[in-house]
Amino acid sequence: MRPAIFPFALILALSACGPKEGGEESAPGKEAVADASAPATTAKDAAPAGFDIAAIPVSEAPLGAFPYFSLPAGYEPVNKPETQDFGHFMFWTGKELRDVEGKVYFSGITSADDKTYSAYELKKNVEAVIREAGGVLLTESKIPSELRDRIPRDIRVGMVDGLGDIYNDPVSTWLIRRNDRQIWVHFTSTSAGASWTIVETRPFEQTASLLPAAKLRDTLAKDGKATIQVNFATDRADILPASKPQIGEVAALLKQDPSLRLAVNGHTDDSGGADHNRALSDARAKSVVAALVAAGIPASRLEAKGFGADQPVADNATEEGKARNRRVELVRL
Repeated sequence: MRPAIFPFALILALSACGPKEGGEESAPGKEAVADASAPATTAKDAAPAGFDIAAIPVSEAPLGAFPYFSLPAGYEPVNKPETQDFGHFMFWTGKELRDVEGKVYFSGITSADDKTYSAYELKKNVEAVIREAGGVLLTESKIPSELRDRIPRDIRVGMVDGLGDIYNDPVSTWLIRRNDRQIWVHFTSTSAGASWTIVETRPFEQTASLLPAAKLRDTLAKDGKATIQVNFATDRADILPASKPQIGEVAALLKQDPSLRLAVNGHTDDSGGADHNRALSDARAKSVVAALVAAGIPASRLEAKGFGADQPVADNATEEGKARNRRVELVRL
């Protein structure tokens, strides 16, 4: 299912001649719009001693809704853009790869059928609108090969549309520093297409709540199933440490009642493709089963299956609904 497109605050309905201001102001403060014909501000200009977030000027330019920027007229995403409520990306600062966590948006970029692709025009527009938002160009350079190899697989494979051809092309990394957050932009371009990733920093917030064995037993007896919230690594089946106590409570319940058999069912929200979501939810359900087996529960007492986004319990149109749909259900067999 194709996710809804967020309203973008800064519209690039312009050519390479310069930026056009747009968007609804969402925060008070003096508007700071740079001259589009001026050279891009660089990290060297802002912080002569080297890259330091504290040395980057704070921008008070008005911003609208995430991901803040849209493409210029005649350009469009390749496939479909993807938004993750919480994820991460490795940004090249010119000195190091920095792992940035937060809300993530990424896509490939191409031209529409009636438009001739121009890497120069696209790059000039992207630079103009980011600069208009107070962005500082940290680097425009290639990532060293020894560092590229350290980029984790979930980014190299799972986010390839937003990563681009970093093996052959230079990377432009921009940083917009706000009083309450940072906005990072990764952009690469070739003669045939481009890629970008936008991350708004935010701290990790644990959404899993601990249900003790006694509560799980009562819920299973009453309803035949119980929902547990398990946090996994972004787009992966690795159980995060904060959720392991919940797995321990499930194991304790199974040990208290040797006759109990459970189906472990994984569910996702509707972000991403249906096949991908089913495979991911299945892998996550199997990870929970593997953790229970490692805790001493016989595998014969457990079954794992992933349903993807096929069985929502809330409206995927809201962030709260998406969070409720990302769950693991225990069903009595």
